[in-house]
Amino acid sequence: MSAKAKIGILSLGCPRNLVDSESVLGRLDLKGYLITDIDKADIAIVNTCAFIEDAKRESIDAILDLIELKKAGSLKKIIVYGCLAQRYKEELRDKLPEVDAFVGKLSLNHELKRFPITPKHFAYLKICEGCINNCSFCIIPKIKGRFKSLDRESIIRKVQEFDKQKVSELNIIGQDITGYGIDLDGKTNLPEILKEIVKKADNIGWIRLLYLNPGRISDELLRIVRDSQKLCKYMDLPVQHINNRILKLMNRNTTRSDIFSTIERVRKAVPGVGLRTSIIVGFPSETDREFKELLDFVKEARFERLGAFVYSREEGTGAYDLAGQVPKETKTARFNAIMSAQQNISREINKSFLGKELEVLIDESVEGDYLGRSQYDAPEVDGQVFVKAQKILKPGDFVKVRITDTLEYDLVGEA
Repeated sequence: MSAKAKIGILSLGCPRNLVDSESVLGRLDLKGYLITDIDKADIAIVNTCAFIEDAKRESIDAILDLIELKKAGSLKKIIVYGCLAQRYKEELRDKLPEVDAFVGKLSLNHELKRFPITPKHFAYLKICEGCINNCSFCIIPKIKGRFKSLDRESIIRKVQEFDKQKVSELNIIGQDITGYGIDLDGKTNLPEILKEIVKKADNIGWIRLLYLNPGRISDELLRIVRDSQKLCKYMDLPVQHINNRILKLMNRNTTRSDIFSTIERVRKAVPGVGLRTSIIVGFPSETDREFKELLDFVKEARFERLGAFVYSREEGTGAYDLAGQVPKETKTARFNAIMSAQQNISREINKSFLGKELEVLIDESVEGDYLGRSQYDAPEVDGQVFVKAQKILKPGDFVKVRITDTLEYDLVGEA
């Protein structure tokens, strides 16, 4: 390859993948390659996801699109990277001979440089790789390997770099950041590293925590979230289900009463907190009654944000061979019922903001108006705030917005 070859990347899946993509591009940039858009590249890298069936299908479709570009002569080489390559390297090599290389997982990076592909005003900091939970529905431990925390010095160095850049929002991510440190000194010490992060973040606006295991929410962590002006009052607690039998089959190491207790404790400890969760419908052998219990829970808990997933049967997971696989039509109906309930909840919660002022982070301008987010909205997964303003705003600006209208998932207001 020429040292001046032009390389583009297509990053699929979660923000953790995006961090990996930025690290890969940073290494290539240091080596003299020119980083560009896919449609202008000589070499295309696709960073794939293989978490569930839909993600695998999206990854395969993206690869096939790149193969067509290669056949047309606009691409010279294709590199398939990440989770799909790690999981299915041999099968892919046989079926996709047009691909030049398949590259699986790399160790948790201590990159010398990241080449940002997010907007300049927000960034992701991955503090751990892999997962310590071994849920029966999840393939991540098989793909990513053993849980590994990034060392303290590397984390603080990265925070200082983001502080110099004055990013408006730093998202702390990992498959489960509440496990941070357990591989380093035998105990989880997310609160300790958060205190250090906050101290080094003078010029960073918001700090957001993503992916917290509900079973490891300590009182100390809640105090830090409550007391820090930097930390968004937003907690992402994936509960997955509420029925005790299903939770046991999922290997979640928790119970219905534990989950209700955690939600109550979080809401009491952090006034005004916005809770996000993820749930799975159609897990093997889930009965109508057990689904009804889950639906009632969603209505009772009233999460500010909720994502639902249809169970995806993944080979290599503990749940793959469980009896009682739920028909696709039933899973779809259950998914629709959950999302319909959540839509009503979200609409009612949003109405409570009418006439109030919210701090909003501006993401982009659209036809003279602006799109932004409140502290209760993580990038690309939650709602937005549509903002009208008399003055010119730019991405990364924080503005006070008076809410004048509400939608199911979004807000409308005036700066």
